[in-house]
Amino acid sequence: MQKKIIVAGIGPGGEDYITPAALKKIREAKFLVGGRRALEEFSASNQITCAITRDLDAPINFIREKISLGEVVVMVSGDPGYYSLLDLLRKNFPPESIEVIPSISAMQLAFAKIALPWHDATLLSFHGRQPAREALKFSEGKILGLLTDAEFNSATISKILFECGWDKKSSITICAKLSYPDEKIFTTTLAEAAQAEPVNHCILIVK
Repeated sequence: MQKKIIVAGIGPGGEDYITPAALKKIREAKFLVGGRRALEEFSASNQITCAITRDLDAPINFIREKISLGEVVVMVSGDPGYYSLLDLLRKNFPPESIEVIPSISAMQLAFAKIALPWHDATLLSFHGRQPAREALKFSEGKILGLLTDAEFNSATISKILFECGWDKKSSITICAKLSYPDEKIFTTTLAEAAQAEPVNHCILIVK
């Protein structure tokens, strides 16, 4: 019987936020897939590893080669169910061959850091994509939680929100390098964020 592909969420980055269940699977793995930073932090010398890079065919081919020999553990940052490699894995392997260990997403941690409930927030991603403008449109009491990248960052997104009807005095909390020692969280206005030095690869909470 073919072994399982274990998709283990490793949280926002800091080891304090990885679950014992995920850590156990990672340490027991013979075959381990993950980003270079994750492999540096969690892999052992006796494991056979494959790094996730822009060449996404490489980890898929690695899994195909190794899955008949034993479980393959795939480490993904954040929660596997939220903008991760899980989509790609489901396109290449039967869903019944995949086991997911959930974790804490950076989005979840960002809201927790400012003690703000997120059950009514609109969660969208600018990471390698653009949300529909309709989803970004201002309405009274609306809260946005936004993933960003290098192109769509704290400055460029603030300008987009002006076009979507947000007041320049609206509050924006910028959460960068969450869970790491150099974590930085601060609140400003959209107007100030639009003119300030951009912060890339962060979480933005706008309200």
